[in-house]
Amino acid sequence: MTALAAPAHDRGITTLTLDSPANRNALSAGLVAELAAALDACAGDDAVRAVVLTHTGNTFCAGADLTAPPDPHALVALMRRIVALPKPVVARVTGHVRAGGLGLLAACDISVAGPEASFALTESRLGLAPAVISMPLLPRTDPRAATRYYLTGERFDATEAARIGLITLAAGPAEDIDKALAPVLDGLRKASPQGLAASKELVTATVLSTFDQHAEDLIARSAALFASAEAREGMTAFLERRDPAWEL
Repeated sequence: MTALAAPAHDRGITTLTLDSPANRNALSAGLVAELAAALDACAGDDAVRAVVLTHTGNTFCAGADLTAPPDPHALVALMRRIVALPKPVVARVTGHVRAGGLGLLAACDISVAGPEASFALTESRLGLAPAVISMPLLPRTDPRAATRYYLTGERFDATEAARIGLITLAAGPAEDIDKALAPVLDGLRKASPQGLAASKELVTATVLSTFDQHAEDLIARSAALFASAEAREGMTAFLERRDPAWEL
């Protein structure tokens, strides 16, 4: 069963739609593999000027699929692929983004979210930490805000996400998200393929360097946390819809 809708093409823009409503577009091994393959196809297609990443349903991405989590190397490779893709990747978000979904979002070059969107880094509440997703997140997010939301797991809205640099633009309550996206996509259509690729290299250099320096260490840290007794309790409590043993 596919977790990605068939790509849509419009004047040089290819839209990839996360379409796995059963698990709220969680990052399963299948979704990670399908999205990686679709991005590779876009990279090799001269007719594609840019990619829009969006979703069906009320959730952009719920994070890792706790019932069948992806291999961490594959997840890291997916995020790095988005950052390194020679074509801009634009996130269109009209729903909730949680945990690992924020890594997917932060890997995108430009992102627009509507008033229904909400965001939370919930890993600390499960006995985990936003380890591998820190590679795209921390270079692009305000450090003090990152500290707060990494530690507390609080939910915040699109206006706050834009303020702290997690997303590019928050579409207002009366504003259609596609209307907010229109000038961005028009600008990308006017740019040359070479100009886009070279410009993207400049703005992603720091993020790619972070991947190259820290990926293996963060993958190891993530694996150790997932294997811990506290994380097993946290994930079990989440799936059973109960409070974990440590909650006061």
